[in-house]
Amino acid sequence: MSYRLGVDVGGTFTDLLLINEQTGDIYTAKVPSTPHDSSVGVLNGITKVCKNAGIDPNEITHFMHGTTVATNTVLTGSGAKVGLVTTKGYRQVLQIARSFVPGGLGGWVIYNKSAPLAPLALTIEADERIGARGEVVRKLNVAALKRDLKALGKKGIEALTISLINSFANPEHEKQVAKVAAEVLPGIPVSISSEIVPEMQEYERTITTVANSYVRPKVETYVRNLHKQVSKTMKKVQLHILRSDGGLSSAKAAEAYPVNLLMSGPAGGVSGAVWVAQQAGFKNLLTFDMGGTSTDVCLVENGKAQLRRETTVGDVTVRASSVDVRTVGAGGGSIAKVPELTKALRVGPESAGAVPGPAAYDRGGTLPTVTDANVVLGYLPSGEVRLGGDMKIRKDLAEKAVKQVADALGLSLKQAAAGIIDIVNENMYGACRLVSVEKGYDPRDFSLIAFGGAGPLHANAVGKLLGSWPVIIPPGPGVLCAYGDATTRVRDEASRTFIRRFSETSAKEVAKIFKALGSDASKALDSEGIAKADQSISYQVDIRYHGQGLLLTVDFELAEFEARGLDVIGERFDEMHKQLFTFALPHEKELVNMRAVAQGKPTFVKPQQLEKGSADPSAAAMAKLTLFVEGRDQEGTLYDRGKLKSGNVVKGPAIVLEMDSTTLILPNHVGRVDDWGNILITPA
Repeated sequence: MSYRLGVDVGGTFTDLLLINEQTGDIYTAKVPSTPHDSSVGVLNGITKVCKNAGIDPNEITHFMHGTTVATNTVLTGSGAKVGLVTTKGYRQVLQIARSFVPGGLGGWVIYNKSAPLAPLALTIEADERIGARGEVVRKLNVAALKRDLKALGKKGIEALTISLINSFANPEHEKQVAKVAAEVLPGIPVSISSEIVPEMQEYERTITTVANSYVRPKVETYVRNLHKQVSKTMKKVQLHILRSDGGLSSAKAAEAYPVNLLMSGPAGGVSGAVWVAQQAGFKNLLTFDMGGTSTDVCLVENGKAQLRRETTVGDVTVRASSVDVRTVGAGGGSIAKVPELTKALRVGPESAGAVPGPAAYDRGGTLPTVTDANVVLGYLPSGEVRLGGDMKIRKDLAEKAVKQVADALGLSLKQAAAGIIDIVNENMYGACRLVSVEKGYDPRDFSLIAFGGAGPLHANAVGKLLGSWPVIIPPGPGVLCAYGDATTRVRDEASRTFIRRFSETSAKEVAKIFKALGSDASKALDSEGIAKADQSISYQVDIRYHGQGLLLTVDFELAEFEARGLDVIGERFDEMHKQLFTFALPHEKELVNMRAVAQGKPTFVKPQQLEKGSADPSAAAMAKLTLFVEGRDQEGTLYDRGKLKSGNVVKGPAIVLEMDSTTLILPNHVGRVDDWGNILITPA
């Protein structure tokens, strides 16, 4: 037997999912995260999930891991001391940046621009010049470069970035600089822009490559240590890291190109949600992943998650493909507070995290959190019910914490708790609008699929705000991110800038370039031992109207391009432009960037079908309980999800309990259990 393991490390919990590759059977586990060293939590989880499955860890052959190491390095400002080499005359490229100030018309009043990831004091200029078409205008002055690199080395840099003007058209000078740097600064990791993102626009190319250098030492150390630790118990294991775009990267590629991992964590949940929803027959989705620290939302159309060519973490935006996930600081551990000055209730973005966690976890936390509010309202049962199978919930501690908010607002305990839940639901509703309404989509045309440890508790209320039905609660929602990690395909891409108006090129010339890019993209899969028959290649192109700055990315298949030519991508660009801006222009179109994406075959997972039952769910009922909902106490029923059968209809108000999550069904709503074990919530 061989097994695939998916591991997702969150701010509060680490989730694991084990798949038997022959039978498709799955096993899950959930353990507290260890923020001081996340590999400790991962190893604890491996021990637990192998015990649950009754297997030896040596039987695990593939280990797929979603990690937030790169993300947290940027957010906390704890990355490497980065040196930067630019072309002479471009030393201030990061300081000039782009003239965009977040915060609307008044943003300039309050915006404090963060310091560049590579400071000016650690930036040197190379005396060289490449032309826009790739011709050498001025040769590289090697003697001056050596002198400047030696001076840079004395300043204690920990990583080096090389980003020269027009290197996307000809990378020769960047390669020469890298060769000199290897001699002058041995042991210093070097990132060159023509390898990281060989595309035009020097600021975007430079900030992306600098970000790669900034997170590289930490990611490199983490991946190597993790690989070393797991190899002790899994002798034949292959380690893969989830990329921001939802694909898998080899451990070696993750170490060299960690900028592609900045959205690694959220991408796993989207992949898992798409797979689960497809079994149930839903292709248009809003994914809603609520964990202990934050909530991630994404729009999926026709079974494909929306991708974007930029990834933003904090106020750093890099050019790297990622699933179009929007994140808000709203999770089960989000802290509620009433500032003395305004006396207005606020929830998040600060989180109690895993240490000490919400007060109800009895781990030393005393501040009121969203989880504590759920306990007070009766949505998260306390007493003998144990979170994750082994963590006891204490209602008395939750009430003591929420009382701080109630006293500050002059409200009853339950009114204060309800206020906390209402505010956090509105925050998540706003995030869902960012990926739907503001992109030209009506959320009423999409189903809402909720997962993460806290997602099912809030999904019914958020679905009600959006008008998105049904609200889908998949089986094992708390470990769905790990499900996505385990079922994701190996992926790599190759790109180049090719600026031509449609009238200046031909379909034949463009197709030839795409085929070459496809060959380059598949090399990473070849090195992973993936057979050509198991590889698939898709294509993308960035297009704009000639004279326009805005780029839109169009996906297409090479066969249809060869059959219909440039018209096939031109028509799709017009359609996308209309969707986003309500109009298309009669101007000539222009190609800018071309891209090929290679993927391996998907993992076989056997969908778990439930036993058929009647509409009556009473066999799964555990107890009656009191819930504070819609401003008053109401009697509801507590159900054991493990005993629900296909066809059961659960009428709200009700709580459905399982090992890794808890689902709330509101009054005047029903949850129907489908053949695959999903709970489909709709208005009654």
